[in-house]
This record gives sequence, structure tokens and C-alpha cells, in this order.
Amino acid sequence: MDQNFLDKIRIILIETTHSGNIGSTARAMKTMGLSDLVLVNPQDEIDDQARALSSNALDILDGAKIVRNLDEAIKDCDLILGTSARKRYLDWPLITPREAAEKSKEIIFSGMKVGIIFGRERNGLLNQELERCHMHVHIPTNPDYSSLNLAQAVQLISYEMRLSLLDPKNPSPKDKLAKPENLEGFYTCLESVLLDIGFLDPKAPRKLMPRLRRLFQRVVLEETELNILRGIFEEIKKKK
Repeated sequence: MDQNFLDKIRIILIETTHSGNIGSTARAMKTMGLSDLVLVNPQDEIDDQARALSSNALDILDGAKIVRNLDEAIKDCDLILGTSARKRYLDWPLITPREAAEKSKEIIFSGMKVGIIFGRERNGLLNQELERCHMHVHIPTNPDYSSLNLAQAVQLISYEMRLSLLDPKNPSPKDKLAKPENLEGFYTCLESVLLDIGFLDPKAPRKLMPRLRRLFQRVVLEETELNILRGIFEEIKKKK
């Protein structure tokens, strides 16, 4: 397997509370050949406990990038997957780790990057963080006992990613996907247009923007498609 493919997978941990979980995550990543680890506002530093539990995956810890927010973590990612252990206020495309790996393979073989986001140990990802993801990954555990720790979840999903990339069959190349910051600019433009034409009532928003965000995230827009949509809405604003 070409190591460059594995380097296209980024593991992102949000506000990790215990340093030991960072170390265990590094170990899980290294066993599967992954190396790109980003920590978003960690609540504990990479200390001796993290290094001990990494079981000599010190290169992963030493190379880990620490950022202030999710925007910084995903800015150069093309496909963004969020892990979720429960249903949310608004249903989102939900896939298994194996399905996530197959979808990621198409992106990786096209030279693009995949970011996989893991949430806080106690309460996972916030709704607004999950809204930044194209799809949500759910590990189908025993419904009577679904307790997985952070490193176990990383290990399972990293394994499926590696297994998919070991498959010699190459998928068809995909066109360049829209970058996260361009998508956010599009959603801002869309909301502005909907307010201008009176379709979105700020006093009774009816979760319209989250629902529209879900629609477009599910499609996984290409950059050219996003440019077409933005052009349409800009023309609407001019006519208005």
C-alpha cells in the first residue's frame, strides 16, 4: 500500500479531557499506519501518561498539531466525517465505518484528504460540529452495551480505512470537492438570499438552515457545482 494514501486520512479529536486518551489514540493510529493527528483545544496536555499509553507511538504524539477550533482542523480536508453514538435533533446521513471507508477511498484515490472527527469523551460532538460534516459514522455496537472508549472507536474506524485501501481495485477518480470554508461562505450567501426574498423568517426559522445544510452536505458538492449555486444566488441578490 502506498503510504501517501494513508497520509490522506486525518484523525481529529475535539476537546479531549484525558491525556491518556490522546496517547491511546496515537497507538491505535500507528498500528493502522495513520500519522495525521490534530487536537482541537485539548483539555489536557500531552504528558507522561499520554506517552506511556501511546506504547512508543511517540512520533504520532510529537507530530500532533494543536489548533484552537474545528475550522482550523478541517480547512484543508475535502470529505469530513463525524462520529456519532446517538440520534440527534435532526437526522443526518448515517453510515457504518465500512461504508465510510469505501466512500473515503474514492476521495483518497483522487488525491484529496479525509478528516474524521471524534468528540468529547462524555458527550461527543455538538450539533453545530456535526453540521460541518458530510456524513455521520456510527459504529453498530451491542444496543444493550454500547460503551466504546475514544481510542477503541479510533481503532475500529482506522482499521476499516486501512482495509479498504488494501483492496487493489481503484475507484473512478472524483472531481475536486468544495472546501469547508467555501461551503460556509455558500451557506452565508444562501441564508442572506432567503432572508431577502422572505422565505426565511428569522422569528420562526423552523430549522430551515440546518435542514438545507443537511441537504447540501448529503450531496457532497464538487467545487464547480458550488460555484454554479453561488452564481445563481448572487444573481438573485442583484435582481432583488
